[in-house]
Amino acid sequence: MTVYPSSRAWQRVDPPGTELALFREHAGLTAEGSSVVGGARPYTLRYSLVTDDLWRTQRFDVEVAGAGWRRTARLEHAAGRWRVATGEEGQLDGSVPGIDDADRLEDAVDVDLGFSALTNTLPIRRLDLLSAPVGTVHKLTMVFVRVPTLEVYPHEQTYTVVGPGRIGYWSLGYTAELAIDDHGYVTHYPGLASVV
Repeated sequence: MTVYPSSRAWQRVDPPGTELALFREHAGLTAEGSSVVGGARPYTLRYSLVTDDLWRTQRFDVEVAGAGWRRTARLEHAAGRWRVATGEEGQLDGSVPGIDDADRLEDAVDVDLGFSALTNTLPIRRLDLLSAPVGTVHKLTMVFVRVPTLEVYPHEQTYTVVGPGRIGYWSLGYTAELAIDDHGYVTHYPGLASVV
């Protein structure tokens, strides 16, 4: 059993819900989190995340469950390659969890879990955006895990240092200005979540 010294909790906006992440920063990040989400298709979600000392994702496990269905995914990154394994029980919709060809993820370093404020911290810390000058821009390919279907695919995102405690985020025409704390964790993600 792991006891974590730190935590963050977020209140989600749309769909409504909460996220709690327990974590330890030692030679990277080790975290466990959970969400309860309401709306038209309510579900629960649990995840665990391990990075190396440079904050590059090594392993990410996620399980999501709703009435009549459950899905799991394990993503591992080693020797420059991603491996994705999935499982499902019951019927969610016509989607298939995972990805048909994990080689499509070869340019990605970080995992981005849909609707999770925690995973935005990974590129912020890995690229040291906390101390980067205003105007610093990084275009990234992320391993995006769609929730609740757990479909996995490469996803282009841009992070821009806007000012102290502020990071601009862009993806597929969507833009937001993320408020972050002194450790690089999101405190406010417009339209998604805020720390409570």
